[in-house]
Amino acid sequence: MDLFILYVADQGRARDFYASVLDVAPSLDVPGMTELPLPGGGRLGLMPEAGIHRLLPGLLEGRGPRAELYLRVGRPEALLERALAEGAGLLSPLGPRDWGEEVAYVLDPDGHVLAFARAGRA
Repeated sequence: MDLFILYVADQGRARDFYASVLDVAPSLDVPGMTELPLPGGGRLGLMPEAGIHRLLPGLLEGRGPRAELYLRVGRPEALLERALAEGAGLLSPLGPRDWGEEVAYVLDPDGHVLAFARAGRA
C-alpha cells in the first residue's frame, strides 16, 4: 500500500488535525512517524521535519520540498532508472533503511521527493 508523507513542524498537532479531519485513528503513531488510513486506500504519513533532516540532510534548507510520494513497488531499481532517465535528481541510492525497507530517493523536476521502496517489506 502506498504512503504519501507530509513533513510537519509538530507531529502531535498534525496527527490530531488529520485524525479529526479524516475521522480515523492512526494505524501507526511512534516518534518520527504517524500513519493514518486514507479514504479509498493508501496511507497518509506525518514525519517531523527533524526526521527528514536526519534521513536526507540539507533537503529542507531554504525552499525545499514539503512532501514525499513513497511508492512500494516490485522493482524499485526499474523506477529509479526511469526517473533518472527522465531528469530526476538522485538524492539517495537504493539501500537498506533503519525501518527495514530498501528505498531510493529522487527529486522530480518540480522538486518533489519520490521514494521507491521494495514491496513486500515492513
